[in-house]
Amino acid sequence: MSKLGLPPVITRAPSMLRRGPRNAEQMFPGSSGKSRFGNLFGKMPWLTKLCFLWLILVVLAAALADLIPGLADPNYQGFVFGDGKTNEGPTASHWLGTDNVSRDILARLIYGARVSLIFAFSLAAIGIIVGGTLGSIAGYFRGLLETFLMALVDTWLSFPALIGLVFITTMLGMRNLVVLVLVGAVFIWPSYTRIARATALSVSGQAFVTAARAIGTSRKRILVREIFPNVLPALLAYSLVGLPILIILESTLSFLGLGVEIPTASWGGMINQARQDLLINIWPAVWPAVTLFMTVYSFNNLADWVRTQAAARSAAI
Repeated sequence: MSKLGLPPVITRAPSMLRRGPRNAEQMFPGSSGKSRFGNLFGKMPWLTKLCFLWLILVVLAAALADLIPGLADPNYQGFVFGDGKTNEGPTASHWLGTDNVSRDILARLIYGARVSLIFAFSLAAIGIIVGGTLGSIAGYFRGLLETFLMALVDTWLSFPALIGLVFITTMLGMRNLVVLVLVGAVFIWPSYTRIARATALSVSGQAFVTAARAIGTSRKRILVREIFPNVLPALLAYSLVGLPILIILESTLSFLGLGVEIPTASWGGMINQARQDLLINIWPAVWPAVTLFMTVYSFNNLADWVRTQAAARSAAI
């Protein structure tokens, strides 16, 4: 109590007034993150569970490819040294067979997954950081800055991304994963900026932002502590939907011969290299096509389920 008998004024940042629980323990008292994950997994339809497990398998295999015991070198051409056969069917040493230059198909699928996932996750991260920052700034500060940024976004989005990627990679003449990610970043940020700006417009009118202004919190601090953390969930949800599109984009570029350099394994490149021998052996083209389909479908299925759960939770609130 003060000398006048009045309660003390709370001058702490309004983060205490905002958003609600920050972790699983606060959201579900007495429950751990592990049990919460079990509850979420239990709510999934059986098909979504299979898709989730498939994605876990693909991600782990790609991340730990170098540590998988007995996995062949994806670029080793055994027929050159007389210890391998071209277009060989499944065997004990080559579970999915070999391609037209006797490379192990399973090994190339796993290492090809690494290329696609690095490309997709890297671009999603760049979109969240760059697009999220620009969109949050535009949605919070408004004015001429917002007008300029959104005009730039609208102009940028008018260019077809695939055609732009093909043109730039052809002009550069260099094809490796780093170059592909950097070129892709040129086209990925506008869509994230638009999502972030729309969310920031909604968040900036919330009570906790008004409270932050009322106690004199700087605009920069409000942007960093109040706006962007509330924009981030929308960007993550958008990324989950966008990941399969990015995987297809990388596979398309590789199929066209504009992806990573040969002999680096990629799903699109494997399909392209196998199409010339389809009448001899169809499986080197079928396996990467099936793997690509299952991965893209699994991401889409999981994204639909997450979106449904989020909508149900919003309706309950």
